[in-house]
Amino acid sequence: MEAFRPNYHFTPQKHWMNDPNGLVFFGGEYHLFYQHHPENALPGPMHWGHAVSTDLVSWEHLPIALYPDEHGVIFSGSAVVDWEDSTGFFGGKPGLVAIFTHHDRVPGTDTVRERQSLAYSLDSGRSWIKYEGNPVLAGGRFVDFRDPKVFWHPDTKRWVMILATGQTVCLYHSPNLKEWTFGSEFGQDQGLHSGVWECPDLFPLSVDGDPARTKWVMLVSVGSAGLPEGSCTQYFIGEFDGITFVNDNPPGTVLRLDYGRDNYAGVSWSDIPQADGRRIYLGWMSNGRYTTVTPTAEEGWRSSMTVPRTLALETRAGRIRLIQRPVRELERLRTPVLYLGNVPVTEAAQSLAELALDSFELIVETASLPAADFAVKVRVSASRQTVIGYNAERHEVYVDRTQSGLSGFHEDFAGVHRVKLAEDSGPVRLQILVDRSSVEVFAGDGAAVITDLIYPEPEASGLALTVSGEELLLRRLALYKLEYTE
Repeated sequence: MEAFRPNYHFTPQKHWMNDPNGLVFFGGEYHLFYQHHPENALPGPMHWGHAVSTDLVSWEHLPIALYPDEHGVIFSGSAVVDWEDSTGFFGGKPGLVAIFTHHDRVPGTDTVRERQSLAYSLDSGRSWIKYEGNPVLAGGRFVDFRDPKVFWHPDTKRWVMILATGQTVCLYHSPNLKEWTFGSEFGQDQGLHSGVWECPDLFPLSVDGDPARTKWVMLVSVGSAGLPEGSCTQYFIGEFDGITFVNDNPPGTVLRLDYGRDNYAGVSWSDIPQADGRRIYLGWMSNGRYTTVTPTAEEGWRSSMTVPRTLALETRAGRIRLIQRPVRELERLRTPVLYLGNVPVTEAAQSLAELALDSFELIVETASLPAADFAVKVRVSASRQTVIGYNAERHEVYVDRTQSGLSGFHEDFAGVHRVKLAEDSGPVRLQILVDRSSVEVFAGDGAAVITDLIYPEPEASGLALTVSGEELLLRRLALYKLEYTE
């Protein structure tokens, strides 16, 4: 039995996986490529694994898309639909182009070399042809020169690439994806710099749903060096004119995408139809501190992705912030288990205590701003529990995985991870997604998110609800089993 393989999160069929790559929608399919070592459950010469979905919920595994070649191994990158055939690859029709980093060493030396290259598909991503002119962009002054995220910029009518360049990102532009011109560099003295910058993304979002108010969001993953909690992801909000990004916030402002330990290298899907209009994000659910020693290798695979999340910009406590919500398609997996309305915590606790689940969604909403601490305990057994709690004095939500299950594989795994809610957030609403080896908590209607891996034994399937001090009234408690079935 695979005790830790998730029920509804994406995992490789076998062996190693890390960063999501090439997220693109084309021909009715969501494509998910990913960093993959097909030989074992440890990192090695990187390939692009591949899967497709029509609903972001059920995934069909496809053969490996990109293999290492004479230019190096295949690091992270992106994919786009070349709608107007600017590349000339498709005979005037639309087609898929992948833009990725070739990683190798300068011949005859130990010097790392990273360059950007292209591949294209004439059959909706089922097979790929490397461009004969690869690489199309080489870096001179940067050792770290990788993870290209490319998009079409309609105002300037050309392609834009954002590229991770050590402690900054660089922006390039191109008429045809083959010839690139430097535009600008961003990041010096901006945001968090305790680790290498990786896997950037850049996209526009309306503010508070108003199409007349648009801001640009830049995502930047920060490597684990120098951070007690390991790797994490930050974001910036600002303006972009096709060449230069300008941060709206003071340079030292650090905005965290996630306050857990296991959401890294995430990027968004390209070319989602305008009729849909969503910006959908996916992250790698792991952490650089311990990713190579997590216990799933005994099952022959390693790493999973977060659930896909819809991103939005909304004003909270007078500030514009990036909001995350699980995609609505996940609701198709719901089987109702329990619904309670306007009940005290003690009564709700009695109902939960009778249940046992390992993969589920739990929504807990208080009737007012709580004056007392309360906690939801999931994946509970005699010796195990993961605690999702609210601290009233600090007005913060936390996940405590110190007793969640296996943790001795790394000294930095067990811990308590916290996020403060906005001052005007009012009643507390927690949307909790639990799977066989993960917990994702969305608080403040998606403004405060904690993503954490856990490794409990299968029999740890109990639930509990506790309150400290005075009784607390819940406006509602809704519990759904989440399970994908053919």
